[in-house]
Amino acid sequence: MSDKANIPKVSAVIRAFNEGQHIGRLLKGLELQTVKPHEVVLVDSGSTDDTVAIAEAAGCVIVRIAKNEFSFGRALNRGCEAASGDILLFASAHVYPVYDTYVEHLTNAFRRPGVAIAYGRQVGDERTKFSESRVMLKWFPTDNIWDQSHPFSNNANAAVLKTLWETSPYDESLTGLEDLDFAQKALSRGHKIAYVADAPVVHVHEESWGVTRNRYRREAIAYARIVDDSKMSLSRALGLAVSNIAGDYLDAAKAKRLRGNLLGIPAFRSAQFIGAWEGFRQPANVSARLLERFYYPAEAQKVPAPIAPGRKIVYSEDISFGV
Repeated sequence: MSDKANIPKVSAVIRAFNEGQHIGRLLKGLELQTVKPHEVVLVDSGSTDDTVAIAEAAGCVIVRIAKNEFSFGRALNRGCEAASGDILLFASAHVYPVYDTYVEHLTNAFRRPGVAIAYGRQVGDERTKFSESRVMLKWFPTDNIWDQSHPFSNNANAAVLKTLWETSPYDESLTGLEDLDFAQKALSRGHKIAYVADAPVVHVHEESWGVTRNRYRREAIAYARIVDDSKMSLSRALGLAVSNIAGDYLDAAKAKRLRGNLLGIPAFRSAQFIGAWEGFRQPANVSARLLERFYYPAEAQKVPAPIAPGRKIVYSEDISFGV
């Protein structure tokens, strides 16, 4: 385990809306870390369930934002404004850390010269759709990358230096991918991005077809704004959908999971690429490297279990902090 002397102060910032089913597990995971956040800031956009009550019972700082004011960038900016740490750690309300060294590994990336953004690995659990697990495999490989050359990042599991955020807050007008936009601007200023595979979280997505389609649609709209002259033709969307479905079927067959995913695989991929095509219709070539990262099939391989130095956290089924 690394030397924890001189660790900068860490503020965790969580965006949430009706996450009462999931947020307790994340907060428990943060509580059990070898390097604990100095504070946890919850930015709530109008939850009607027990999200805020659970967070208050766990000692979180609560920041409220009206639903009609919400954007992903604005919610992050409000949380960052309220945070006092030197490092701002971002976590989706429906992720939870795999190991007790998650915060330690993620924040240690900033000891490397020039690193101003670090993001960690994401994996699924038993609830994750098979196709989405392959998306995660493509986006979040198993090896650390300490000086990433492209601006991919993901704020479901990431950290940034507060000084960087102070000089360049998140774009509040984007419909998604505010993390990609932020990372692109940081790279252009000479900062480095680190990918920390040793800091995995489980990312829980239990979305309907329509919600999945809308997620990819708004992310494509944002991508088209961030990357000049971006678009995706219908023929390209269809080709990518077919190649991803074929790859998913092949991997599912190898894993002996094909029977249970015969319908789920094309359902997820159709939502993904219909949404992406719709989003790209507004604005000719998408940046080839990022397009590959976002949409091309993962290489056929067995999804490895996330292994990192640290003690695996054992979660109970119901974590409520006494609420």
